[in-house]
Amino acid sequence: MSGPLCLLFDCDGTLVDSEPLLAAEMAASLSAAGLPFRTEDYMGDFRGARFRNIVATLEAQHGSVDPKHLEAVEATMRANLNRRLETDLTPIAGATEALATLMTYTMGVVSNGPENKVRTSLKTVGLTEVFGNRLFSGYTANCWKPDPCLYLHAASIMGYAAEDCIAIDDAIVGVRSALAAGMTVIHLNRFADAEETPEGAHTITSMFQLPTVIGRIQRDRERHSARASHG
Repeated sequence: MSGPLCLLFDCDGTLVDSEPLLAAEMAASLSAAGLPFRTEDYMGDFRGARFRNIVATLEAQHGSVDPKHLEAVEATMRANLNRRLETDLTPIAGATEALATLMTYTMGVVSNGPENKVRTSLKTVGLTEVFGNRLFSGYTANCWKPDPCLYLHAASIMGYAAEDCIAIDDAIVGVRSALAAGMTVIHLNRFADAEETPEGAHTITSMFQLPTVIGRIQRDRERHSARASHG
């Protein structure tokens, strides 16, 4: 018998349009620290990746930067980003409408970003009450996508088996993380001309499509469960 479904949403690029702001702040901070980085580099090669993994890649290409200096650079970048999130952030098109339709499901947010950044983002776009404290950060769990541990951590805390969770993520690292965790995965592929959805994941190109796809998954689960119960 299949259990109730839990919906686990990525934040940046899935619920909120924060990635252009993040890319701009990252480009300014990293380039000033001697690690050349352009906004398009983030959107092209590093979308959804952990900041320290991006730094490690850049250091391998351009040389090491003093760790204490990097700590100061990251702190300044995150402070600047949080200020911009409070004033400039908007929701991803269709996200607010989709969540309103899906309110009968238990929902949480699973992000590689720091928890305070997630909270700021959700507050700015009016989604705090939708998720409450059901926020799971890589920095709190000490594990990051694409490792499946972050999604598994969220499912465990929320009391759901992985097979009863649907992960909705726009970044390939997140899609692979949730697939490896054994979850049903919906890839919000907003760059379908440049990205290919990993095998095993469902694809949508707009959050407006999400309720329909989740409804279909729900019905398929119920039919499968009914067939199994009748042997």
